[in-house]
Amino acid sequence: MEASGRALTAVAFDPLLPLPLLAALAIASLLLVALAFWRRARGAPLRAFVLAVLLLALANPRLVQESREGLPDIAVLLVDESASTRVGERREATAAAKAAIEEQARRIPGLELRTVTVPEQGSTGTRAFEGLARALAEVPRSRLAATIAITDGQVHDAPDASADAVAAATGGAPFHMLLTGRPGETDRRVRIIEAPGFGIVGRSVELRVVVEDLGGAREGAPVTLIERRDATAPRRVQVQAGREHRITVPIERAGQTVIELEAEPLEGEVSPINNRAVVQINGVRDRLRVLLVSGEPHAGQRTWRRLLKADPNVDLVHFTILRPPEKDDLTPLNELALIAFPVRELFQVKLREFDLIIFDRFTNRGILPPVYLRNIAEYVRGGGGLLLSVGPEFVGPASLYNTPLGQVLPASPTGRVAEAAFRPRVTDLGERHPVTTALPGANAGDADAAWGRWYRRIDAAAPRGSALMSGAAGEPLLIVDRVGEGRVALLLSDQIWLWSRSHDGGGPQAEILRRAAHWLMKEPDLEEEDLRARIDGERLIVERRSIAEGEPPQLEVTSPSGTVTRHAATEAGPGRAMLELPATEPGVWRISDGTRFAFAAAGAANPAEIADLRASDQPSQAAARLSGGSVTWLSAAGVPNLRPVAAGRDTSGQGWIGLRRNRDHLVTGIADLPLMPPWAALLFIVGGLVWAWRREGR
Repeated sequence: MEASGRALTAVAFDPLLPLPLLAALAIASLLLVALAFWRRARGAPLRAFVLAVLLLALANPRLVQESREGLPDIAVLLVDESASTRVGERREATAAAKAAIEEQARRIPGLELRTVTVPEQGSTGTRAFEGLARALAEVPRSRLAATIAITDGQVHDAPDASADAVAAATGGAPFHMLLTGRPGETDRRVRIIEAPGFGIVGRSVELRVVVEDLGGAREGAPVTLIERRDATAPRRVQVQAGREHRITVPIERAGQTVIELEAEPLEGEVSPINNRAVVQINGVRDRLRVLLVSGEPHAGQRTWRRLLKADPNVDLVHFTILRPPEKDDLTPLNELALIAFPVRELFQVKLREFDLIIFDRFTNRGILPPVYLRNIAEYVRGGGGLLLSVGPEFVGPASLYNTPLGQVLPASPTGRVAEAAFRPRVTDLGERHPVTTALPGANAGDADAAWGRWYRRIDAAAPRGSALMSGAAGEPLLIVDRVGEGRVALLLSDQIWLWSRSHDGGGPQAEILRRAAHWLMKEPDLEEEDLRARIDGERLIVERRSIAEGEPPQLEVTSPSGTVTRHAATEAGPGRAMLELPATEPGVWRISDGTRFAFAAAGAANPAEIADLRASDQPSQAAARLSGGSVTWLSAAGVPNLRPVAAGRDTSGQGWIGLRRNRDHLVTGIADLPLMPPWAALLFIVGGLVWAWRREGR
């Protein structure tokens, strides 16, 4: 395997005639000489000499001397640094073997060692042969001595067990595996068989899981499985190893539900990392049902209908009172309606099937008896949503505030209707509330909003809850409140429809109404007090939202291994704070601000890299055998010695692995000398002919 300069001397032929013609002349000459010897001609030997000199001259022999420079052989050291090689003592064994191989390679003359690392590949597993292919793309096959792979053997892209596939993957050189870990290891894992990604709020989903003991453990042995679901207390169940287990999970709210399953450790197992599995289920509502009751006809009557009909997730039931109150002629209601108004069915029988009830300029003129209005108030306290968009009818004697529904409304009318132009403003609280935060064109500080003007506002007193929008002098305009388990919103103007007509520049009416409606229906993205966490790559990103003033509290972060740290979040806008941390541990991260909890799952639910943590020679054994390589367990035999071997010889033995000696070279110069120059050939031929003539003439 020595790469040094040397010279090679050889005799080469450069025929002056085509080879077939030269061969024909040689055959003819041989026949003539044979005939001469058969007839015992006196000059036969001289004729043979002349013909031989002629043929040799035509063959043009040359003495060629090549100056060669030997090229070093190249060995590839493939180092597996995936997640499974970091358990137990494997990382230290890998580092020690790498250092030993590199030190031995430095002492072998004419050998170049190229080290290639195989990094963590996430859910795709260990792609060792992909890394080798990239390295071999820059190595001439005539110089490849061998590949030495330091790995735990858990490779997920091993070639097929065929000579052609192995030769293509290894470059035709020996593939030696140095295995970290120990033979006969055991491992326990939790495997998710089936888990839905989505679930309907109010219903349950089913998970199918199995706890598997790999490496000879007894199937059917009892195992304790711990289930953690968001902030609830852990639940322990007894399952049997190797047998499927079903878990019923109720979806109680919209948004993500994070479930962590953990099996008790197996004695002597490689690592408990894969004893955990994480499932994330996104809770979604099954078609939001909205009841819209429009009162007296007005210019913006269809604003709510257009907005709600544009949302494909909303089932809208809409009733409109077509007769204005000043047209009261005592005609019975059943003779006025196009269809009978199903009061009892809507407001008693099926009331709680609705997620939101909207009254748009509704005047209670005996259409809804007090008992049904009391049902609506109880519906709100029990968790329903109610929105009132009011106009002048709200201050009259038929106002909904003067009914049992007034008990849940966030403000009372003073009896005054302000008729003057003004531009709605977002309050200081509204800048932090998710319903009105970051609205396009909103006012900043003392500046006016870049919105169109409204011309009517209903004056209200004693507001409760949160005033998100106000008039020019700070009068409440949009108020939201929580009542019991439910929510109420009150819009004290019937002029928002002007924005939909782009009057005076228009405004974000669709965004405000959409957010208000979804906040009332408890959309998780619009919670004013919220803590969320997610994993992006290897980063944990936490977002805290609050309408409270002051610095956000420190966040307590609990890693999957149980380590607790505290961090200060960074202000990211009105009412928002962010925290970003590295998240290298797989499993569930738990974050708390002292009141709320958030969970984020790091890694896939069943990553290939940690599916089986046992060290094994099986995935790549065929590649080592068919390439002429070897398999060595470092824990049993230690790091083998490197030994250069000639082509065709054994490439491994007790305590050593072979590096093929290729003897590749680069020709740096060529010198040649004619062995039969024309003058010498002419001299021999003429001399031979003259001698033969004189001998035969005697």
